[in-house]
Amino acid sequence: MDETGKVIVSGSEDHEPFLSPRPGWAEQDPRDWWRACGLAVHKALHSSNLRADEIKCVGFSGQMHGAVLLDSADEVVRSAIIWCDQRSEAQTHELEKLFGRDALIQLTCNPPLTNFTLTKLLWVRETEPANWARVAHVMLPKDYVRFRLTGERAIDMADASGTLLLDVANRRWSNEVLSKSGIDVGLLPALHESPAVCGKVSGAGAEATGLRVGTPVVAGAGDQAAGAVGMGIARAGAVSATIGTSGVVFAATDRPALDPQGRLHTFCHAIPGRWHVMGVTQSAGLSLRWFRDRFGVVSRDGRDPYDILADEAAAAPVGSEGAFWVPYLMGERTPHLDPNARAALVGLTASHTRGHIIRAVMEGVAYSLKDTFTIFEEMKIPVTSIRLGGGGARSPLWRQIQADVYAHEVEIVAAEEGAAYGAAILAGTGVGAWSSVDEACDKVVRVASRIPLSPTNSKILQQNYRTYRKIYPALHQIFS
Repeated sequence: MDETGKVIVSGSEDHEPFLSPRPGWAEQDPRDWWRACGLAVHKALHSSNLRADEIKCVGFSGQMHGAVLLDSADEVVRSAIIWCDQRSEAQTHELEKLFGRDALIQLTCNPPLTNFTLTKLLWVRETEPANWARVAHVMLPKDYVRFRLTGERAIDMADASGTLLLDVANRRWSNEVLSKSGIDVGLLPALHESPAVCGKVSGAGAEATGLRVGTPVVAGAGDQAAGAVGMGIARAGAVSATIGTSGVVFAATDRPALDPQGRLHTFCHAIPGRWHVMGVTQSAGLSLRWFRDRFGVVSRDGRDPYDILADEAAAAPVGSEGAFWVPYLMGERTPHLDPNARAALVGLTASHTRGHIIRAVMEGVAYSLKDTFTIFEEMKIPVTSIRLGGGGARSPLWRQIQADVYAHEVEIVAAEEGAAYGAAILAGTGVGAWSSVDEACDKVVRVASRIPLSPTNSKILQQNYRTYRKIYPALHQIFS
C-alpha cells in the first residue's frame, strides 16, 4: 500500500486447513504459516515493479487466541491449538474456581473461555506434561511469523487482550493472573502498541521473503482489531460486522466498556489509548462453507460456488418460510458462552427447498450477529454507522440480509483487504506516513457504497429474530 491508501499489489498462498483430531479440537502447524507467508510476499514483490528497498515498513495481522509453543531452541513443541478449539472446558471451570468469575472479569475484562490462550496453556500443562516441560516461549500465531521474520519476540496490546493474561484496562500483563495461574511471565513476549516498530527484517527473514534486511516491522494487531482499522472503525459510534470463518461485531470505545456478564469481549484496540468491545459468532462463514462442502454445488461456467449458492438462496422468500439455522457448529461465544452448543436446522416442512435452507443459513448467521447489537443496546454503546467486512460483505444478498436484520443502513468500504489493509495502515503510521491511526483512517478509508434496509423485509426478519432467540434455550435442554 502506498501513502495515498492505494493497494499497489497483493500476493497470497494457501496454507493447510486446520486439523480436528477429535470433535471440537482445532490445530495447525505454525511452520506452515511461515512457509505460506514467505511465498505470498515473494509473489507480491515479483508481480509488481517494486524493489525490496522501496518497502518502508511491514505490518502484521493474524488469527487471534492461538497457542504457539516453542522450546529453548525455538523449535515448535506441538501443533498450535487455535482460536476455535473447544477442548479446554475443564480449565475454564478451574479458573472460575481459582479466581471467581466476576473477579477474573474485573482483572482481565473477560470471563474464562475455551477460546482464550490461557485455557489452552493450562490444558497442555495438565494433559501433556512432557510437552509443557519443553516450553520456553509462548506466542500467538502472527507473532510466530514475525519472530521468524525478525528474530524478535513481541506482541501487540490488541492480540494480547485475547490471552486472558492481560490487564486490559491498564494495558499490561496481569501479575495477579500470572501468579495465581502459575504462568511465568518469562514465557511471554514483550508488549507493544500496534503501530510501534518492534523489530527489523533479519537475514533469515529476508532470504525467506525477499524483503530487505533491516526493514522496520511494527507490532500489528490480531485480525479483528486490524480489520477494524482497515475499515475505519476508529472512534466511538463506528461499528463493523465481519463475516469470515467466524463472525464479529466490533465497536470502538474510548474507555474499557465492560459487560458484567462477560458475553462480549472487551479488548485493547490497535489504536493507542483506545479500546473496543466485540461479540463473536464461532461459525459464521463456516456455516455456508460447511453446507457447500457437505451438500455440494453444481459448477456453472467456472463461477464462484458461493455466488451459485447465493442465487439459490435469492429464489427463496425473505424469512425462509419458517426455516431457521442456528450456527453453533463449533459451540458459541456471544451471547451464550457455551462450548457445547450445537447447530440445528429448525422448522422444516416438506415444501422447503435447498434455496430455503441456504437462505436460512445466511439469515441465521445474521441473527447470531444481531445478538451482539442487542447487547450493545443494553450497554448503551452508540451505533452511528455499520460497515460490513469479510466474505459476507462480497455477497449482495448477504449485505441486504444484514441491513434488514440489523435494521440499519450498512456501508461497504473500497478496500477489500480487511485485516491486511489495517496492518498496512499500522505499518505506515509506525514510520510516519501519517501522524496517527486516526489521521490515516480519515485519509485512506473510503466508503464505496451504502445499502439501505428494506422496511418490509426488515419487519419480517425482526419478527423472525424474536423466534430465533427462543431456539437456543430449547435446544440447550437437549445438549447440555
